[in-house]
Amino acid sequence: MKGGFRFFVALVLVVSAAGSRLQAQQDEIKTFHVQGNVYMLVGAGGNIAVQTGDEGVLVVDTGSAATRDKVLAAIRKLSTKPIRWIINTHAHPDHTGGNETISQAGETVNGNPAAIIANENVLTRMAEAKRPITEQPLNSFFEDSRDFYFNGEAVLLYHVPKAHTDGDVIVYFRRSDVVVAGDIFVTTSFPVIDAKYGGGVEGFVNGLNKILDIAVPKYLQEGGTYVIPGHGRVCDEADIVDYRDLVVIVRDRIQDLIKQGKTLDQVKAAKPSLDYDARYGSDKSWTTAMFIEAVYKDLGQKR
Repeated sequence: MKGGFRFFVALVLVVSAAGSRLQAQQDEIKTFHVQGNVYMLVGAGGNIAVQTGDEGVLVVDTGSAATRDKVLAAIRKLSTKPIRWIINTHAHPDHTGGNETISQAGETVNGNPAAIIANENVLTRMAEAKRPITEQPLNSFFEDSRDFYFNGEAVLLYHVPKAHTDGDVIVYFRRSDVVVAGDIFVTTSFPVIDAKYGGGVEGFVNGLNKILDIAVPKYLQEGGTYVIPGHGRVCDEADIVDYRDLVVIVRDRIQDLIKQGKTLDQVKAAKPSLDYDARYGSDKSWTTAMFIEAVYKDLGQKR
């Protein structure tokens, strides 16, 4: 009896320790070198890109508020140079929750906290949400694009209206040949269309086509320009083509059903995304049904 009890206690301790190690691994920020001067941080909510060099550090997105200290520690492992710039690909907290911490830890050449750059619609959305001023991108722009030179390479920002949101920005590190897509491109779900933040299906098509305009494959559609998605693994041009085609095909199917006078329930029943459901479908936070409904409502407004 005593031996059995000791075995049970030992088993509980082993399971508990394994669970603790697994949780620690899940909470860990993992760093991957993409190519050139650019790295990707994973495990902070949305993916984060970090460019390092002699002039300092540039960060694209800052993850969630819950992981901000771990993100800062991961950045410091890559470089102890000052954090000069932060770029937000859109306004959602899983990509901007660490803005204040990362900005305050950095310093511009004038001695101010690291500047946060984004499209002006991101600033508007954050102000509407009453986010602290220290989290907001006060260095905003309204043009279709903006560019500057940092760490020996051109950094190009392209605004994509009405995609995931109305403030989406694609970031391209030209010499490193890395694109940061934000949530215009993810590998973990169907496109997330945030209608409340001005999102729409046509913007996804336009944004993915913009990435395809930039990306150049190295050999047999593999390698070459690498793309960091908002969520998921690093990809290349072939992955973008597949995702763009998925959006276009499902959009056109739903558009055809709308022209036939089908209701939303009838469109859902027709399963216009069926051949993609196994890869991108989900019953969690962004479900397949939510994706179909978002596309249906967006296209229905254009009739």
